[in-house]
Amino acid sequence: MSSACEDLVDPKQIELNEIIAKYRQEKGPLIPILQGAQEIYGYLPAHVLKHISKETRIPLSRIYGVVTFYAQFRLTPVGRNLINVCMGTACHVRGGAKVLETLEKELKIKDGATTEDGRFTLEIVACIGACGLAPVISINNEVHGRLLPEKIAGILAKYE
Repeated sequence: MSSACEDLVDPKQIELNEIIAKYRQEKGPLIPILQGAQEIYGYLPAHVLKHISKETRIPLSRIYGVVTFYAQFRLTPVGRNLINVCMGTACHVRGGAKVLETLEKELKIKDGATTEDGRFTLEIVACIGACGLAPVISINNEVHGRLLPEKIAGILAKYE
């Protein structure tokens, strides 16, 4: 006789299994499977990587190699709001470093970190693709351009 706990099914696990099944027979299935898993979980927890390894018969060491090589993949949870700070040439020349410095002071975190309250994750990126608006940041893919350090607090306040 099974207990009630054994009968519970994680909907995320079901969705992950569907993604694995979809890509399993394709050539080079790992990256789309990892992208799908990250979309489901928000990051790539160790138990998910182990499950992918088991189901695809791809060694866990190879999976970690891919995950740590590509900047798009995360091994830790991100905050409710993801801030990408552009440090491309145009943004750098037009004051991107000051914008970054202001964000780090306001949030009390550095690149790759998440605030203690889980509200923000800060990431430096090579280019957002909005060079004409430099310097720029994006928060949850919403671009904020022509930034001055004194505008940062007001922008952050919009993401309570």
